[in-house]
Amino acid sequence: MCGIVGYAGGRPCRDILFQGLRKLEYRGYDSAGLSVISDDRLELLHSVGNLDNLEAILDQVGDKGTLGIAHTRWATHGRPSAENAHPHTDCTGRFAIVLNGIVENYLSLRATLQDEGHSFTSETDAEVVAHLIERAYQGSLRQAVVETYRQMEGHFAFCAIAADEPDVIVGMRKETPLVVGLGQGENFVASAVPAFLAETRAVVFPDDGDVVVVGRETVEIFDLDGKRVERLIQTVDWDDEAAEKAGYETFMLKEIHEQPAALADTLAERIAPDGRVALDGLGLSAEDIRRLERVIIVACGTSYHAGLIGEYALERWARVPVEVEVASEFRYRDPVIGPDCLCIAISQSGETADTLAAMRLARRAGAQVLALTNIVGSQATREADGVLFTRAGLEIGVAATKTFLTQVLAVLLFALWMGDRRGLLDGERVRSFTEELRRVPALLSDYLEGGAEGQIEEAAARYAAGRFFMVLGRDVGLPVALEGALKLKEISYVPTEACPAGEMKHGPIALLEEGSPVVVVATDGGVHDKLVSNVQEVRARGARIIAVTSEGNERLAEMADEVFQVPRTDEMLAPLVAVVPLQLFAYYVAKARGEKVDQPRNLAKTVTVE
Repeated sequence: MCGIVGYAGGRPCRDILFQGLRKLEYRGYDSAGLSVISDDRLELLHSVGNLDNLEAILDQVGDKGTLGIAHTRWATHGRPSAENAHPHTDCTGRFAIVLNGIVENYLSLRATLQDEGHSFTSETDAEVVAHLIERAYQGSLRQAVVETYRQMEGHFAFCAIAADEPDVIVGMRKETPLVVGLGQGENFVASAVPAFLAETRAVVFPDDGDVVVVGRETVEIFDLDGKRVERLIQTVDWDDEAAEKAGYETFMLKEIHEQPAALADTLAERIAPDGRVALDGLGLSAEDIRRLERVIIVACGTSYHAGLIGEYALERWARVPVEVEVASEFRYRDPVIGPDCLCIAISQSGETADTLAAMRLARRAGAQVLALTNIVGSQATREADGVLFTRAGLEIGVAATKTFLTQVLAVLLFALWMGDRRGLLDGERVRSFTEELRRVPALLSDYLEGGAEGQIEEAAARYAAGRFFMVLGRDVGLPVALEGALKLKEISYVPTEACPAGEMKHGPIALLEEGSPVVVVATDGGVHDKLVSNVQEVRARGARIIAVTSEGNERLAEMADEVFQVPRTDEMLAPLVAVVPLQLFAYYVAKARGEKVDQPRNLAKTVTVE
C-alpha cells in the first residue's frame, strides 16, 4: 500500500512532508517523491528505493514552499523507477497528483488523452489523473478534480495541487483510505494517521465521493454536486510516542510485547458484572439471532486465520454452521447467501479491498454484515450493519502480531455472546470462560517478561539456516500453525508448509528429510493424543521437533528437540498464548538471517488493491 502525505500551512513544508513519509515507511514502498509549490510553480523530486535516497537529494527542492504533497509508491502498474514515482504532473507542469490504489480504466483514458495530444512520461495508471485534471481545469481545481473523479473506475485515493491555486490541496477517495489532520494555522491530508500524528490528533475521515479542500486555515468538504457537507472531527487516542520503538530494536518486537495490554484493552468493559459478555454496536437484534442459520466469515491473510478460530468457537459455543472464506476468492464466486446469513468481515485496517468487496456482495444478497476491525472511521465501519472493534492501537510492523491476537479475542467474545444469546451456554459456563479470559493478559505478560524469549532466540539461531520448515496443528491449533507459518514466510523468507497434522501423511510428509525442522502446536486439548502420534510419525523420518506445549505437559518433552511451554488455559483460549512463541521464533529466525523484519520485501501493511 502506497503512502500519501499533504501539507498546507505557514511553515516550510519540504521537511514536514519528508518526515510524514518516514512515518509511513511501514506500509511498504519501492520509490518516493514530493512536490512543493514555491513562487507559483511546482518543484518536483523523485527517487527509487529507500527513503534515504530521497533524503540525500532533498536539497534539490527549495525549503520556502508552504504547501505540497508527497508519496511512497508500491509498484502495481510499471516497474519501480524515477519516472514511475509520484507525484505525477500533466503536460504543462502546472498540476501534480499523488494516488494510492488502481485506476482500472486507465488504458482507455490514456488512449483518449493521447489521441487529444497529451504526452505521457510514465508507465503508471496514476498519471492519467494529472492529465484529466489538466483537461478539465477551468479556473477551479476542485471542479477539475470532481470531473476527473467521475471518469475514473477502480478503487483509489488521490490528492492534487495546482500552481495556479497555491493555497489548496484537493483530495478524494473511493474505497481507499484518506484522512485529514486539523492543526492550528495548518492542515494535513494523508493515507494514514501516523503521517501527521506528531502534529495533531484531531482527524476527519472523509467518505467515498467527498471532495476535500485543504487550506492553511480551513478544511472544507463538499459532495460531488458542490454542496458543503460536515464530517465528524475525531480525536485519535494515540500519541506520537506510540509510533516510535520505545526502546525496542524493532516495531515488531515492541508490538509483540504490547500484546498483553492490547488484549486487556480489547477486553475492557466487555465483561459485565455478572460475567456475561457485553457487546455494543453489533447491529443484531434478538430476532436476527433467532433466525440466523449460517455465519460466513470473510478475510485475508492473518485476519483469515483469526476467522478460522472464530469458526471453531462459533460452532462449538453457538451451534451455528460457519464458513470461513478467503475474501479474494469469495468475491468472484456465486455463493449461496440470504437474509438468514450473517457475514463477518475481518480486516485490521477496515480498508482491505477484497474484504470490502466481499462485504458488499454479501449485503447485496441480503445478509447482515458485521465488521471486525481496529480502525474507527474506516470504510468497513461505514458499510457494515454493525461493528466489533479491536483495541490494538497503532501497529507499525507489517507482519501483524497484536492485531491478530485482538482479532482472536474479539471472535471468541462474539462466539460466547452468541452462545449465550442463543441459549446454548448457561450463565455459569459463560462466567467460567470470561473469568479465564480475564486472566490471559496477565498470563501473557508474565510469559513475555520471563525467560521464554531468550530460550526462543537461542533456538531460532540454531535453526535459522534451515531451508524449509513444516508447521503442524490440529483442531484450534491448526489456525495457530497457519499463522506461525505465515510469520516465518513473511519476515524470514524461508519456505514453510503448514497443514493439519492428520493430513501430513497424505502428501506433505514427503517433504521431510533428516534434520528437517517441524514446529508442532501441541497445547492441551481433546486431540492431544492424536497429535502426539503425528509427532512420532514425523520423528521417525528424522525430523527435528519444535513443540509448543501447555505448561507442565512433559509428554512431548521426551520426543521434542525444543519445547516452548506456554501458560495453561482452556483449549479454546489457547491460541491467545500459543501463537506468541511462534511470533517470537519467526522474529528471531529473521533477525539471525539478517532480514529487515519491519519492512519485509514485497509486502505492505494495508492491501487496498486486488
